[in-house]
Amino acid sequence: MNRSILWRLAVIAVVVGVAAFAAWPLDKKINLGLDLQGGMHLVYEVDADKAVLSSIDTTADDLGKYLKSKGVILSSVRREGETIALSFPDADQTRAAAVVVKEDFTILDPSEATETGLVYALTADQRKTVFDNAIDQALETLRNRIDQFGVAEPVIQREGGARILIQLPGVRDRERAIGIIGKTARLEFRLLNEKTTVSEAQELGAPMDSQILFEKEYDRVTKKVIGRTPYLVKRKVELSGDAITEASVRVNQMNQPYVSIDFSKEGGRTFARLTSENVGKRMAIVLDGSIYSAPVIRESITGGSAMIDGTFSYEEARDLALVLRAGALPAPLIKLEERSVGPSLGHDSIEAGVVSSVVGTLAVFLFMLVYYRFGGIVADVALFLNIVILMGTLAYFGATLTLPGIAGIILTIGMAVDSNVLIFERIREELSVGKTVRAAVDAGFEKAFLTIVDSNITTLIAAVVLFQFGTGPVKGFAVTLTLGLLASMFTAIFVSRTLFNAYLGGRRVSKLSI
Repeated sequence: MNRSILWRLAVIAVVVGVAAFAAWPLDKKINLGLDLQGGMHLVYEVDADKAVLSSIDTTADDLGKYLKSKGVILSSVRREGETIALSFPDADQTRAAAVVVKEDFTILDPSEATETGLVYALTADQRKTVFDNAIDQALETLRNRIDQFGVAEPVIQREGGARILIQLPGVRDRERAIGIIGKTARLEFRLLNEKTTVSEAQELGAPMDSQILFEKEYDRVTKKVIGRTPYLVKRKVELSGDAITEASVRVNQMNQPYVSIDFSKEGGRTFARLTSENVGKRMAIVLDGSIYSAPVIRESITGGSAMIDGTFSYEEARDLALVLRAGALPAPLIKLEERSVGPSLGHDSIEAGVVSSVVGTLAVFLFMLVYYRFGGIVADVALFLNIVILMGTLAYFGATLTLPGIAGIILTIGMAVDSNVLIFERIREELSVGKTVRAAVDAGFEKAFLTIVDSNITTLIAAVVLFQFGTGPVKGFAVTLTLGLLASMFTAIFVSRTLFNAYLGGRRVSKLSI
């Protein structure tokens, strides 16, 4: 056996050995999709209109500050529906404000004007931008949360206008998953209005710059709400969760968990200024419209950190820290659909897939042996190695195996021998015109080479398109098909020719069973 054949055999041994090592044990190396191992299928709609309202609130606040910085005297600035209403003490201030807004706030369109008042709305383009950004930000936030939740190969993608599809393979704790996904996690630090009592606000109505929020008291065992304490909180958000860089769970001296949060440099400076200017006053820590605590500011806090405590368990504190790290959703999520896929269905699918794969493989093996005899042995060896390489590659890349993915494997098994069939038929043609066995084998491989490459490349292009534009299950099919085609090209062109050359070797062969 010459060096060329030994070198080729060594390459085959290394490739197959690495693939087998990567694939073993197969059930530990390849992730199963939602349809095989069970899990959760969720469809949410982003309430992006709330993000638009939030943007209008922010714009109204910025506009009021900007007009004051330009010397314009304002009586009031408030949001009315999806518009910003400005009122002024006289017509001169109204005209001055209109000029400033027209020049510097191009995202606003005038809606109504009186002698002492102006009403503005977001431009259509700006509203669409805010709407689309809310959905994109929600997608990114959900990806961050689910990544930290530890789900292998989740599917998170936009569907239609404002809908988001989420598939979580292997997730069994439904309540926790929905809690983490759906929590808006809008964290706000606000000062309490201590000039008006809560009872006065409840009886006569809260002042325009304030609102009544509640701190809920939970039963530590049942986790049910057993009481609510009202607070009169100023509407102005002094600091939001956007300034958080880290959130972690710690335990206090009473062995109760709390969430420690660290601010960015700018957020730390804002928090230090807020606490130093309001020593002796109370500050509410508000999460999604509920107060977690309302401590008295004893001294200036300059360390760039704060804490959130409450009557929650360690797991609840951990989940709160998780969503705070991942960021707040720009708008609430509305759950439209929820399905749970049981593991028994996945087990049945796997069994059916394995049975069909084994039956299909045995049928191909048998056909090749009967029809091509020695050539069939070569094709069957190449097919076996093709399956080993395919599984090893799937395991190496951490691919997720779905039911369509199994279909792709079965299709690959059927297609894997196509290249061998082309080669064998070429060799038969060359033998029929009187060529020697070695010359016929060489000519058969050389003439079939371009045909094999062309046919596989066209299929690969289709598989790449499926992967790029398809959804989760379609992508699973595209992945197995692509890897299977690449493996079959290697085994048909390289492995099969090496086996033929090794068989012919230095001996004189006058007849080939093919």
